[in-house]
This record gives sequence, C-alpha cells and structure tokens, in this order.
Amino acid sequence: MHNAAIAHLGLPYVYVPFLVHPDKLASALRSLDALGIVGVNLTIPLKERALALVDEVSDEGREVGAINTIHCVNGRLIADNTDGRGFYQPLRDAGMDVKGCQAVVVGAGGAARSVVFRLAREGAETIWLANRTLERAEALAAAVAESGYGADRVRPVRLDDAAAMGRAIGSSALLVNTTRVGMYPEVGGLPPVPLQALHRNLFVYDLVYNPEHTRLLKEARSRGCSVLGGAKMLVFQGAVAFERWTGIWPPTDVMESAVAQQLKASAERK
Repeated sequence: MHNAAIAHLGLPYVYVPFLVHPDKLASALRSLDALGIVGVNLTIPLKERALALVDEVSDEGREVGAINTIHCVNGRLIADNTDGRGFYQPLRDAGMDVKGCQAVVVGAGGAARSVVFRLAREGAETIWLANRTLERAEALAAAVAESGYGADRVRPVRLDDAAAMGRAIGSSALLVNTTRVGMYPEVGGLPPVPLQALHRNLFVYDLVYNPEHTRLLKEARSRGCSVLGGAKMLVFQGAVAFERWTGIWPPTDVMESAVAQQLKASAERK
C-alpha cells in the first residue's frame, strides 16, 4: 500500500521489508541515518523494545508503551504510535463520535492498548474492557487511569461472563474486537460475544482485515448493526506514518485498493 501511494504521487521513495532480530535492533536503528532511510515501521516483537532506543517519543507512543513508526530527522530518531489514529479516523469517517458514549473493547493486547487510549482521548464516557484473563484488563485499566483519564474510565469485565457482557453491550454504542479471532484461515471463528445483546444502535468494528467480512461483522449486520472491518485501520495507520515521513497525506483510496488486491491474490494462492 505504501509503494502504491508512492507511485501514485511520483515520489522518490521505496518501501521495503527488513528482517531484524530483536538482539540487532539497536544496531539497525543506529544505521538508519547513515543509510539515508527516512523512516521505518516496527512490528511485533520490536514495538516495545525500541522505546529505549529512540531520541524522542510522541505522547501517544509513550501512553501506549509501544511505537510502530520512526522518522529520521537530522540524525535523530523520532518515534510515534499511529495505531490509535489509524483506528479512530475510519470510525469518524463512518459518522461515529464516541464522546460521552460507552464502548466495549474485546481483548487486552497491544492493539487493545491503542484502541482504549484513543477512545479515552476522544472522550468515551465508559470503556468496558473484556478479556479472558481479567488481570490483563485490570493492568490496562490501571495504565489508563495513571495517564490521567480517570480511575473509572476503563472497567474490566470477564469475556466469559455472558451476563456482564450482555449488560455492557446493551448499554454501549460501540463494540470493538481487537483479537485475532475470525482471522484467515480460521474464518469461522467468533469472539465469545453474546449475539443476543447486539442491538440496532450498536456500531461493531472488527480490527481483523482478512477476511474483509468476518463472521462477527456478518452476525452484527444481520441484527441491524452498523459495521466496519479492519482494512481501513490498516490503511489509515499507514497513512499517518506516510505523512510523517514525507510531509504529504497519501491517497488512502489508492492504498486501500492495493491492500484489497493483495489480500485477494493471497487468498487465491492459498
């Protein structure tokens, strides 16, 4: 998607993958400036390790405790986490404003951290954080509270507590799945969400982008919910990074088309 945007804009860049062992991360980052690399993305398991190796971290990267984007500026490494903005922009484009609303977030991993912090930043009144392991949800809730968003803003709930989940979903305007359940090839997977609690005033956002229409989204749509898949988040978090590196907001429609074509080609090969 980055190379599609680069080609469309006629920019003198190329986006390529580098396989970097965690033990070599410091050496790799110190080499970026000398190699003329304007910036990089980081993925698991490098997102947290890189925090101590950069010169400057954005507020969002510091809050989340992980970075996915580095920009090389005059020999300095400026780090950011674009997942939160990548998550929220498609939601806003779809007409959803979470200010003063309640939301349910399923999962408490890295993606959930970005989502929960962004929802808190945008003024969500209550964020029900559902996870199989309650301790992980409690740890994330504590991190949000320590960042100044309020002690009761994030409320942990057991994912297997159907009654509690039903009450949380029933009082919420947004349900976000941040887990990998339902991702290809296990396309029949469904997060343990009480389907009877889904209601017409609920917006269901599944961060899984392959397949485009997960089982959760299909179930939600059949019950009258508004739905959104994860491909747009993938594109927009990349677009935020692209703008940081180049100073140009990229054509997200071109990027989204490239993602769709790649996913289709990958599915056909398998």
